[in-house]
Amino acid sequence: MRAWERRSLHVLTLLVTLTGLVYFWMKYGMTTDDPFAVVNHPLEPLVLAAHILLSPPLLLVFGLVLQSHVLWQIRSGGAPNRRTGYLVLGSFGAMALSGYLLQVVTAPALLVIMIAVHVGTGVLFAGVYLVHLIISVRLARERRAATLRRSPHAAPVVAGK
Repeated sequence: MRAWERRSLHVLTLLVTLTGLVYFWMKYGMTTDDPFAVVNHPLEPLVLAAHILLSPPLLLVFGLVLQSHVLWQIRSGGAPNRRTGYLVLGSFGAMALSGYLLQVVTAPALLVIMIAVHVGTGVLFAGVYLVHLIISVRLARERRAATLRRSPHAAPVVAGK
C-alpha cells in the first residue's frame, strides 16, 4: 500500500465517520422548538451533504487499498492482523451497501432496517478500523525493533513499504 493511499483512507474514514456521527446526533439527538421545522439544526442538510459527497471518494480509495493491501494480505496467509482486517472488510461492505440503499428505499419499515444496518455497521467499521490501525502500528514497531536487534546498522523498516 502506498503512503498516499494510506493517508487518503485515514483522512476520508475520519471525515465520513465524523459527518455521519454529527448527522446522526443532529437528526436523532436534537429537537427543535419550531413545530414546522423540517430539520433539527440549520446545518443538518450541510452535514448530510458532506457525508454523502465524501462517501464515494472513500469507496474509491477503499477499492484501491483492497487491491494493493487487502488482497495481498489475504494471499500471503497467516497475517497477524487478519481478524480485524476481515471485520473491517465485512463491515465496510455492509455499511456501503446499506448507505446506497438508504438513497432509494421508500418503504418505511425497510428504511428503518437500512438506517439501523447503516449506523450499526458504520460504528462497527470505524471502531474495528481504529483497532486494526493500532495493531498494525504495534506490529510495525515490533518488526522495526527486531530488525535493529539483528543488525544495528540496518536501515529502519518503514511500515507500509
